[in-house]
Amino acid sequence: MSEPRQIAQAAEQVRAGGVIAIPTDTVYGLAAALDQPAAIERIYELKGRDYAKPLPVLVSSIAHARRLVRGLTPLAAAVAERAWPGELTIVVAASDEVPASVIRGGDSVGLRMPNQQLALAIIEAAGGALAVTSANRSGEPEARSAAEVRSMFGSELAYIADGGEIAGGTPSTVVRIERDRLEVLRQGDVDIEALRGELGVEPWR
Repeated sequence: MSEPRQIAQAAEQVRAGGVIAIPTDTVYGLAAALDQPAAIERIYELKGRDYAKPLPVLVSSIAHARRLVRGLTPLAAAVAERAWPGELTIVVAASDEVPASVIRGGDSVGLRMPNQQLALAIIEAAGGALAVTSANRSGEPEARSAAEVRSMFGSELAYIADGGEIAGGTPSTVVRIERDRLEVLRQGDVDIEALRGELGVEPWR
């Protein structure tokens, strides 16, 4: 199927309240619209995810990320500008535009702009931000192809966008940023020490 048709069909399904699968630059992900709480709950059911865990949000631009953050700090903005699009999730204070179904009682949200053109186009067509977590049953390996997604979830998903096989298969690096401090929550392939050096940021102590 052509990429424009995939973008249109994926965006249509997610806007209608469906859970879809999209490729990213790390692994395939299960995605739902932020304004579709039933679809967000469906992600937890499909994945067998702990209901207390918040969901990350993928954005198609830094501009869309800004509306989801309660006061984007200079450090968070600088990290995003250098690392996005890419394999870095930034945990920041969530604005009122992030629904409770995503943050699960917390006050922060993990944001990322993936370096994958099909994913970015789908996210943009769906409004600029989607709740996304890795496409797998909890405790099992993450899907790295549309075929693997189908074998795991079959007809349980409203749509599966096929972006080919993902070579890396490593989940993103996750950092938490508060004011001028940066803490690594999960190490992936991003060189955080090099990023700290570029920005002149001291380790969180």
